[in-house]
Amino acid sequence: MTLLRIDASIRTSGSASREIADTVESEWISAHPGARVVRRHLGTEPLPSAAWADAVSASWTPESDRTPEQLSSQALAAALVDELQAADAVLLAVPLYNFGVSQHVKTWIDLVITDPRAGAGAAPLLAGKPVVLATVRGGAYGAGTPREGWDHSTSYLRRILADVWGAELTIVEREFTLVGVVPALDEFTALAADLHASALSAARAAGRALGRAAAAA
Repeated sequence: MTLLRIDASIRTSGSASREIADTVESEWISAHPGARVVRRHLGTEPLPSAAWADAVSASWTPESDRTPEQLSSQALAAALVDELQAADAVLLAVPLYNFGVSQHVKTWIDLVITDPRAGAGAAPLLAGKPVVLATVRGGAYGAGTPREGWDHSTSYLRRILADVWGAELTIVEREFTLVGVVPALDEFTALAADLHASALSAARAAGRALGRAAAAA
C-alpha cells in the first residue's frame, strides 16, 4: 500500500495544514502498518516556475527540436503523474493563501495536466481513488461572514481533484488559524478552539476512512 502526500505550506514549523494532514496520515498508517508514504513538499521544495511553460511548448515542438528544458519539464510532469497513478491513496495539505490556491499547488496541477495521461480526452487520472484534502484558512469564510465567498482555493481544488480527475474526495477544513496571532481576532478564541478540535476529529475520521477505502480498492 502506498500513500502519496502533498504538502504546500511555506512554513517549516507550526503549520496548521500539516497538523491536520499528520493526523490523517497517522490514522492511515495505523490501518496499514509499514506501508509506504511518498512525500512531495511543494511549499518548501517548489517545482520550477518555468516548467509548465516548457512542458506546454514541448507538446507542439518536434521531439528532435526540443530544448533540454522542455525535455526536463516533460520528464518531471511524467514523474508527477507516475506518483499519482502508483498511489493507493492521496493526501493533500493545502492552506488558503491570499484568498486563492497556493501558487506551488497550481504549478503542480498545471504541470500534471501537460502529461497526455492527464490532459483533455484522457481518462480521469484519479478515477475512484480515495483522496483527502486538508485545507486551512486564517479567518472565517462561511455563510454570513464578511469574507463569505472569498475562499477561491477550496472550490477550485474540488473541481480539479473530484470533477476533472475523478477522485473520491473528502475535505477536512479548519478556520480561524490566525486566532492567537492577529490581535483583532482575540474575541474568537473560544470558537477557534472548538473549530480546531472539530477539525482534528474530522481528520481522524477521514484518515480511518481513507485506510478502509484504499484497502478495498
